[in-house]
Formats: sequence, structure tokens, C-alpha cells
Amino acid sequence: MRLTLARASLTRHRNRTLLAMLGVAVATAMLLDMVMLSSGMRESFRRLLVSRGFELRISPKGTLPFDTDATISDASGILRILRMNPDVDLVSPVLGGAVHVPTPTGPVTSLALGLFPSQQGDYELLSGRNPTAPDAMVANDDFLRASHKRIGDTLTAAAGYDPQLRTYAGERNLVITGRARFLYLSAGQLAVALPLATLQAMQGPFFTDRVSVFMIKARAGANADTLGAWVAHNVPRVTVISTQMALAQVDQRLSYFRQLAFILGAVSLVVGFLLVTTLMTVSVNERVGEIGIMRALGVSRSHVVQQVVLEGMTISVVGAVAGLGLGIVTARYLNGILSDFPGLPTAIDFFLFQPRAAWTALALLTVAGILAGIYPAWRAASLPIATTLRREAVA
Repeated sequence: MRLTLARASLTRHRNRTLLAMLGVAVATAMLLDMVMLSSGMRESFRRLLVSRGFELRISPKGTLPFDTDATISDASGILRILRMNPDVDLVSPVLGGAVHVPTPTGPVTSLALGLFPSQQGDYELLSGRNPTAPDAMVANDDFLRASHKRIGDTLTAAAGYDPQLRTYAGERNLVITGRARFLYLSAGQLAVALPLATLQAMQGPFFTDRVSVFMIKARAGANADTLGAWVAHNVPRVTVISTQMALAQVDQRLSYFRQLAFILGAVSLVVGFLLVTTLMTVSVNERVGEIGIMRALGVSRSHVVQQVVLEGMTISVVGAVAGLGLGIVTARYLNGILSDFPGLPTAIDFFLFQPRAAWTALALLTVAGILAGIYPAWRAASLPIATTLRREAVA
């Protein structure tokens, strides 16, 4: 009976009910987007870090990986020390640099990564084969388009350019053996990967035994924090960064986004609550006489309260369900805009949909709808029956 009366009350003023549901849907969409924003970038960054199984990263002292041009010396000695620990399953040394490829339309400059192709965690091979030969390289689609090359072509690459002599340094003929997608790069960034020794030789004698970062994959069952402490003790000239430490630094840098998401989410929740409260108050004031007659016929006070609360909850739930779809659409649109931020890896999402976020938004709006209907319902049910009927009759 309560459900029937609530449905009849809502359909009596169909346009007003639809507008209220639309308002709740907009508030829900905003709330969902803010919940997704508060945790989406952190979660996508965490997935990116653990996607290849590397749990520790060793960078030059006091820096983040590739944060500066600093490098780690005596790379072969550090590599031997790391392989002594039985908890180390895999070590991937990486040297970062730049290569220049002369073309008829001008030089093409690209990021270059020197690594061990069989032990790397920086790219995913899409076609072709890994650069196992000293004169081999793989490239991403942006580089292939810019250089007008394809798999199997040979090109001349240089690791440096002398503006005074107008000559390239460290030139070498390289064969493109594969096409790859680099995991940590931003959209549109040109990148190639080649054997570590090749890039070290191209960059000159100073880089003979240097790398930019070591990536470490721990043995199954090993504690990454314990392993990180062991590395820091045995290799004091470097900075050891675990996945948890990296996430902590990301949290610190993204604290502004989290605060903004919390504020806007709270505002959207309050707006939804006030919207439903206002609608239910207006609806109850219009039905004071009707409620008085129901009370005179013996309908209990709790029955009246439950009916009005059910109306508010129906508006909130229906609006919230519609808002979830609207929130997902707007999140995808906003994420497409923010993903073009310079220097941001393409794998990072500002808005990452998680079922928990959707359930959180739906639960908050449902509770808000229940609370929004309690006050006007209790106020109407508490009116004196005789006085209310007499006032309505005179009116």
C-alpha cells in the first residue's frame, strides 16, 4: 500500500518529479566523477608500475628515475652485487638518452632507451622481433611516422650533435626490427629502444659503464621492502624506490586533486540532499489536508513517515542510477582531455571506473534521499488532526 501511494503521489506531478530526478542524476554524475578522480590516477599509476612485475627501481642518489640527466656509474659492478641476492629474480638496467635521425625534411629527434631486450619492462612488442643484435632497434608508431620508416629499414642514428662543427656524434647504422608500445611515455612522444651496449657506445666513453635506472623484480614470496633495505645498505650511492614509496610520492603530488575531488563531491552530495528535501517539503505542504484525513481514518504516524520517505528514496535511487551512466560518459570525456597533459604517460587515467566508486555514489545518494524525506514527513505526521482538518476546510 505504501508503495502504491508513493507512486501515485510522484506521478501526480510528473514534470516536477522528472526534473527532481534529473537534478539528482546531475549531482550523482558529479559525485561519481569526483570519487573516480580521487582514486583513479593513483590506481592507474599503481597498475602501471606493477604491470611488468618490477617492484623496485634504483635511480641516481636523490633523484627519481629519469627525473634528471644524472646517471649511475659502475653499472656492471652494481649489477653483480644485485645478482648475489637470492631474492632478486630479475634486474633490468636502462640508460636513457636521445638519438637524431637525419631525414630529407630535417633531423628527427627521439628518446632512446638502452636496455637488455630479454629483461626489459619498458615496452611491449607489437610486431617484429626484439633488438637482440648490436645494430638492431625497435621503435614506436610515432617514430616510424616521423622518420618515414618501417620494419626492416636501415637508418643512420646519432647520439649527439655538435652545433659548432655541424656534425653528428656517435653515428651508427641501425636496422628497425620491431614495432613497440612504450609503457611510460606520453602521447605523441617519439621513442626507440636498442641494446644497452650500443647506446652506451654511441653516447661516448663517459657512458661506457653507466645507466639511468635499475629495475628489479623480486623473487616470488620475497618481501620487496626488505630487499629494498638490503640494496640501500649494499649500494649506498643510489636511491631505492619501491612501488609503495612511488605511490606515496604520487599521493603527495596529487593531494590537490584529492582535496578538490572531496570538496566538489561533498558539494554535489549536499545539492542532491537539498534538492530532494525541497521537493518533499513542497509536496507535503500541498498534501497536508490529505495527510490529515489519512490520520483521521486511523493511518498511523509511522505509515505516513514511511510513505514520504519512500517517495524521497525513489527519487534519489532512480536519479542516482541515471546519474551513474551520465557520470561514466562525462568521465570518459574529461579523461580524454586531461590525458593530453604534456609528459603524462598514456596509461595514466585521471578518471578510472571502479565498481566500488559506483556503489559508493549510489549508497550516498540513497542515504541522502532517506534523510531528505524524514524531516518533512515527520513534520506532516505530527500535525494535530483536528486543527489541520479545520484549517484545510476553511481554506
